[in-house]
Amino acid sequence: MAMPAFRTPTSLQPDRRGAAAPPPSRRETLAIVSTGSKLCGIGAYTAALRAQLEDVFDITVFDLNQYLMRSPHRRVRRLADRRIKEICRAIRQFDAVNLQLEYGTLGRQGEDIYRRFCWLTAAAPRLSVTFHSLLMPPAFDMIGFAKAVATLQFKTAARIRTEFRRSHLLSNGIARQLRRMQGYKQVSAIVHNRRDRLDVKHFYAVTQVFDHPLAYLDADAVAAIRGSACRRNFPLLDDLPADAVLIGVFGFLNEYKGIGTAIRALQYLPDNHHLLIFGGVHPQNIAQRQSRHPYITSLFGEAYIGATLYGELSGEDGQRTPQLVVSAEETVRELLGTHPRDLSARLHFMGAPAEPDFLRGMAICDAVVFPYLEVGQSSSGPISQALELGCRIVASRTHTFLEFAEYHRDAIEFFDIGNHLELAERLLARRQFSPRRGLPEFNVATNRATYLLANSRTAGPRVPPGRTHRTHEAPAAEFVDG
Repeated sequence: MAMPAFRTPTSLQPDRRGAAAPPPSRRETLAIVSTGSKLCGIGAYTAALRAQLEDVFDITVFDLNQYLMRSPHRRVRRLADRRIKEICRAIRQFDAVNLQLEYGTLGRQGEDIYRRFCWLTAAAPRLSVTFHSLLMPPAFDMIGFAKAVATLQFKTAARIRTEFRRSHLLSNGIARQLRRMQGYKQVSAIVHNRRDRLDVKHFYAVTQVFDHPLAYLDADAVAAIRGSACRRNFPLLDDLPADAVLIGVFGFLNEYKGIGTAIRALQYLPDNHHLLIFGGVHPQNIAQRQSRHPYITSLFGEAYIGATLYGELSGEDGQRTPQLVVSAEETVRELLGTHPRDLSARLHFMGAPAEPDFLRGMAICDAVVFPYLEVGQSSSGPISQALELGCRIVASRTHTFLEFAEYHRDAIEFFDIGNHLELAERLLARRQFSPRRGLPEFNVATNRATYLLANSRTAGPRVPPGRTHRTHEAPAAEFVDG
């Protein structure tokens, strides 16, 4: 992969760096512990990261099998623990270890995630942790808990307490583990925005912290995708007119993606505007005997697909709210026929294509829209890829996207979360920012430099390969009640 020349941005500088150690006499080995599934955004980023670093490290990726890690069954959970221990024995022989941390990839239950995190970080001779999301200590919902107990809603009360214990363990517990680790070995943290960098610095108290947005594509890859992207790559678009304006949303179908906002905006756009939805239901959300995922049903409702005027004029109990007198066959056809706001001809579910077609889909769109809700994410892979491809990007004003825009000025057009009218007006208006030439300032080259700084040896505490420090594994209650 060709790496463009770059100047080192200030964000690549950690909060406090140790003195640089002499260069190694051989190419160092780097273990990356991550899910390898291409269906997961973390897996796709790991594949891109490996390509960025393979000329400077001898890299091995250890896959966190999601069937094992996330199974609720006791026997499978034991098998998952055994797999983690096997990884721990292997990574002791490496010079450096990078853990791509998305909490759910290590398990479903908080205790499993924390225990496995402790094993992996204790086994790593030199450690860097990439936080794809960052949990901070939660506040206990005492009012909600008290109301649930007072009204005998014991399941609700138990859920509030369980969620608090889990968040408390995965914030305080992981922070304490990293502070212990950096007492005798080199520990670095990599985050994807400056807000998380401050949290890791001040709360987690990790000495060496780097921030860098997600980066996937170099100049050659962008040119190849742009050069091969055309509407004929997608048979579902064959019947669209030549003047069709294509608006794309990308990623697994999930309520927080806010796709309903984009559909509502489509009602206020001219008929030649079409909405393309690239992505499907996440495999982990596929349920047995479910005729249709509830979120897809909600999108059908937003687009009036399968709806009639008669159904809209009927109340919830099936009784007509207004008193209608039907005196002509034409009126009957209008009431029972296709709803006048039906968007089925302008709404296209493009499925979940492989990565090349996913990126080509971005390249053919006149605008790429990210109408997400605020859910406390740290980063988004699709918006990073759209920016690298030079797409016109219109995004909701979430903390995630506002933080992302701090790295990429004059690149993203914003609208308020859920404001479909503002979104429609922005899409109709001329492009706010001129198309960018070349890669953004923060790109695969600066991302590569970040990982080099985070994983290369500096003068300071170090555990020789093959040796680990015995880590005290306190029970979860220590971090919940203390």
